[in-house]
Amino acid sequence: MQPSSLATAAADGAPVTLRRSLSPRHVTMISMGGMIGAGVFVGSSAAIAGVGPAIVLSYLIAGVLILLVMRMLAEMATALPEVRTFTEFARSGLGNRAGFVVGWLYWYFWIIVVAVEAIAGAVLLHAWIPIPTWLLGTGLIAIMTGVNLMSARSFGEFEFWFASIKVSAIIVFTVLALGYASGLLSPGGPTWSTLVSHGGFMPRGGVAVLAGVTTVFFSLTGAEITTVAAAESRDPARALTRMTTSIITRIVFFYVGAIFLIVTVVPWDSIIPGQSPFTLALRTMHYSWAGVAMSVIILTAVLSCLNSAFYVTSRVLFTLAEHRDAPQWMVKLNSGRVPARSVLAGTAAGLLGIFAAVWSPNGVFAFLVNASGALILYVYMLTAFAQIRLRQRIDASKLAIRMWWYPWSTYAAILGMIAVLVAMAVTPAHASEFWVSLASLAVALIAYELTARSRLD
Repeated sequence: MQPSSLATAAADGAPVTLRRSLSPRHVTMISMGGMIGAGVFVGSSAAIAGVGPAIVLSYLIAGVLILLVMRMLAEMATALPEVRTFTEFARSGLGNRAGFVVGWLYWYFWIIVVAVEAIAGAVLLHAWIPIPTWLLGTGLIAIMTGVNLMSARSFGEFEFWFASIKVSAIIVFTVLALGYASGLLSPGGPTWSTLVSHGGFMPRGGVAVLAGVTTVFFSLTGAEITTVAAAESRDPARALTRMTTSIITRIVFFYVGAIFLIVTVVPWDSIIPGQSPFTLALRTMHYSWAGVAMSVIILTAVLSCLNSAFYVTSRVLFTLAEHRDAPQWMVKLNSGRVPARSVLAGTAAGLLGIFAAVWSPNGVFAFLVNASGALILYVYMLTAFAQIRLRQRIDASKLAIRMWWYPWSTYAAILGMIAVLVAMAVTPAHASEFWVSLASLAVALIAYELTARSRLD
């Protein structure tokens, strides 16, 4: 923390150190929960419908890119244990401009998640509770605000149970679907032929597989939350090591495996975008409870993402304030050593997002969502460049965790993310997201230049 930040916090009488109250079980489930959201339970339907059974290859490609980024983060986290949140690695490697840009872009990305997930949860609840969705969404935001204001441990405990439900649901689904696909639970015998009997494994061609990466890539984001939570864990080094050694297992099992079984159980061309393919697969397997069960699980996934989004936005904003890239009053912590003002700033921004969705769903809110479309790619790419610069300054032989096959793996990850951006730009369904997100990047760069003088004073 810079001297001015310390002085401000000290003057307010608040502690300036976050409490290390997250246990290994919390961090483990936080990392899992960050990657398993409504995107896999519902969003995967659009990806499958657009690509076909070969969507499993799109998930695998996207998963490899995410894995490489996580390994970079783990290396930098062990080299720079004093860095509190992963957005600050860009500052350490590339300077204050990169730290400002990455921090604010990442904050904006997750603030949009707050609004989107609150609305999604409200829509689900509206089927059971007949009151306006905007009021339900406001209630969900209020609940998660309360959880995140208590302590880091309260966030971790809620996320542990939310993530446990999601993980358990996918494990149960995988067992049932594997039994059905192999013929053990299917009256008609094995269903492996479904993979190729409806136009082939790649019915829309290889280009569609690459374009599909743009759709599924964003479903896999969130694993980096572990590097934020590690700062408040009892054993940060162990948390980061476990993250990088187990993430590929989670990608293969929870995403590639589950999606592969879905397109094995049901024909890919029967899946309707916007409707849960998990529900359809379970109904195909003659489980009558599928609809209600999946609604509860999807609601849990939404609440989990909302909980994580509040946590991340508050910690990123707190760190930005430490470096004078955000208002200094954001530095103050409450009695639970939580950056309460940063949490409340996320609450206010989330509520504005909900009201924008009510007043102008196809105008203002659509613009806000599109503006966040490619931001995570810019954040990851700048993080990769920072990793290259930092590696040049340190003795790699002393690192407990090192990037595999450096520097070629880092270059490959950067090229892969550039390819995803190009695919977004040339794909009609994602082109607007690319260009508006690029405009958001330009706004962040201009904002840095406009505020540079105040940070030097």
